Amino acid sequence: MSTQSQIKWLSKPALRHPAVIAAFSGWNDAGDAASGALQRLVEVWDARPLAELDPELFTDFATIRPHVQLLDGRTRSIRWPMVKAWWASTPGCDVILILGPEPSLRWRMFTDQVLSIAEKFDSSMFITLGALLADVPHTRPVQLVGTASDDDMIERFSLQRSQYEGPTGIVGVLQQASFESGLNAASLWAAVPAYASQIPSPRAAIALITRACEIIGTPAPIGGLWDEIGDYDARVSDLIDENDDLAPYVERLEQMTDAEIEDEEEDAIALADDDSGELLIEELEQFLRDQDER
Repeated sequence: MSTQSQIKWLSKPALRHPAVIAAFSGWNDAGDAASGALQRLVEVWDARPLAELDPELFTDFATIRPHVQLLDGRTRSIRWPMVKAWWASTPGCDVILILGPEPSLRWRMFTDQVLSIAEKFDSSMFITLGALLADVPHTRPVQLVGTASDDDMIERFSLQRSQYEGPTGIVGVLQQASFESGLNAASLWAAVPAYASQIPSPRAAIALITRACEIIGTPAPIGGLWDEIGDYDARVSDLIDENDDLAPYVERLEQMTDAEIEDEEEDAIALADDDSGELLIEELEQFLRDQDER
């Protein structure tokens, strides 16, 4: 396997032990929550381009197709699906943000390339974001689970050690590779209602941003996302109204959730307690297995 760099550097900032946050669309991204969260951080933090990975070696273009654009109404241009990195300086720390489609090919080479970005800037930690489909209602606080392999990370940030065995995505590969390289690593997963899987979830994006920012020690820029919740709730309500079986199903989910999580305000973002955290871990593991069968 070639070790030649596939990274095109776009800037050379002087960063001080930046935290890295990464998300990928596709397999790890139910309700576009993880990619939506990362994109929001890029926009709100006014992040600047840092690097991009040449997609030629890592992408099956028959599966993830490039798009044709008309730049001035006449000139055609091809926009290739590409993993990109940005950098930003926040009130708490410097940050590198990585976003793009999950690679189709050469995962080990891809992982080496991504981790080389973190290593180049002596990054302090590597956080991956993901989202899973689960039996949760959209009307209750988002359940979120955080996992890590390092005992210190688990204790410092109240994370859990995953016992999962089975198929994984690039998020799982990057987390394990980060741990093996000695880089502090954590993976955050938000639960998205399975019955609303095709509707991007700002609620789940808010949960991921909030928890990631808690870990890296900077304020969470979630103000704009709250404005999108009304439209999200309306779209999900319309979906439920169109299906007679969904309303009683959602009501049962609400009752189950209320029995597990008490004394939480309806619109607050809650981390699951120990018992519901174990249930969410089980949901995550089953979600990963189910994805492999599709």
